[in-house]
Amino acid sequence: MCSELKGGFLHFCNVYRFFDAPLPESLDWLAYALAGFSLAFIVINVYVMSVALYVWFERRAIGRFQSRLGPNRWGPFGLFQPFADIIKLITKEDIVPEGADRPVFNLAPILFLAPSFVVLSVIPFGQNTFLGRLNIGVLFLIAVTSVNTIAVFMAGWSSRNKYGLLGAMRGVAMLISYEVPMGLALAGVLLTAGSLALFQVVQGQHVPFLLVQPLAFLIFVAAASAEMNRTPFDQIEAESELGAGYHTEYSGMKFAIFQLAEFLAPVVTAMIATTVFLSGWRGFWPIPGQLWFLAKVLLVLFILVWVRSTWPRLRVDQIMGFAWKGLFPLALVNLFVLAAEVLVLKDPATGTLTAGDLWLMAAINWVVALASIIVIANILGQRRIQPQTPVPSPLASMQAEAD
Repeated sequence: MCSELKGGFLHFCNVYRFFDAPLPESLDWLAYALAGFSLAFIVINVYVMSVALYVWFERRAIGRFQSRLGPNRWGPFGLFQPFADIIKLITKEDIVPEGADRPVFNLAPILFLAPSFVVLSVIPFGQNTFLGRLNIGVLFLIAVTSVNTIAVFMAGWSSRNKYGLLGAMRGVAMLISYEVPMGLALAGVLLTAGSLALFQVVQGQHVPFLLVQPLAFLIFVAAASAEMNRTPFDQIEAESELGAGYHTEYSGMKFAIFQLAEFLAPVVTAMIATTVFLSGWRGFWPIPGQLWFLAKVLLVLFILVWVRSTWPRLRVDQIMGFAWKGLFPLALVNLFVLAAEVLVLKDPATGTLTAGDLWLMAAINWVVALASIIVIANILGQRRIQPQTPVPSPLASMQAEAD
C-alpha cells in the first residue's frame, strides 16, 4: 500500500507502519511506561493550569466578598496574575539556612505536593473516566492525604528555625486531631454505600449522601478546611505569631511548591466531597457525567471560598477544642445513628439500601443533625456576657487632686 505513495506521504505511511507494528514482548514495559508518562503529563498539567485559574477565582471572589476589586492589573480582569506570581517566584533567589538539614529541607516541599497528584489516580470523573479503580479507594484517600503531616514536620524541623518548628508542631497536632472526625465521617459513608470503592460509592447514591448524611458532610468540610490550613483554621501560618509557620525559611521555587500544594488542596477536597457526598458524575441526561462532576466541584469550591472570606481566625485552643469537643462527638453520633439505620433498613438478602430507605434515613438524620448541633453548641458556647460596671483599682490615684 505504501509503495503506491510518493514523497512526504510515503514517509508518513512508513512511520505509521513502524508504530503500528507490535512490539516484542521484551519491550512491553516500554509501551506501558510511555503510555503512563503521557497520561500523567497531560493530567498533571491540566490540573496545575486549572489550579492557576482557581487561584484567580478565589482572589477575585474574596475581593468581592470584602468589597474590593482583587487582581485586576495583569491581563483582562486580572487573569494573568497567577502567571505573574509564578514568574516572580521562579526568579527569586533560593536561600537555604546555614544550619538546615539540606536533604530533608529539599525533600519536604516535594513530599507535601505529591499526595495532591496521587489522589487523582482513584477519583472517578465519569462513568468510564478514571485513571485507577481500587476496591479500597476511600482507605487509599485517607492514607495518602495523611502524608502531609510528615511533610509539615519535616519542613519545620529541617529549617532549624524556632518559629518554623513551633508552626510545624502546631500544624501536626491540628492535622492529627482533625483526621479523626474526618475518618469517622467517611466511615458513615462506607456504612451506607457498603463498599470501600469510590466507584461503588457513587453508584450507591440513589439519593446524594449530602441529603442522607448532612452531619457527616458538615464534619467533612470543617475537618478538611482545618487540614488545608484555611481560615478560620489557619493557625499554622499565623502571621502575627509565627511568621509563615513551617515554611518560614523557604524561598523561591520551594516556597512556590508549598503554595501550589496549598491551592491544590481545595480542588482535591472538592473532588472528594463531590464523589462521596454529591453522587459524583450522576446527573440528568443529556448533560455528560463529566460536566456534572465539574459543576459540583465548582459549587463546593465556591462554598469553601465563602467560608474562608466570612469567618474570622480562631485561636489555637479554640481550634483544638472544636476538633475534640465539637466535631468528634458529632461524628460519633452520626456514625452510631447510621449504623443503626443500616442494620434495620438494609435488605438481608442483598445487603443494599433502596432509594426509599435513603429518603427515610435523610428525614431522620436531618432531625438528628439539628438536635446534635444545638446540644453541642449549648455545651461549648459561652453564656451571654453581661457588661460589668468598671471598678477603679485601689492602686490608681484616681481620687487624687491635681496640684
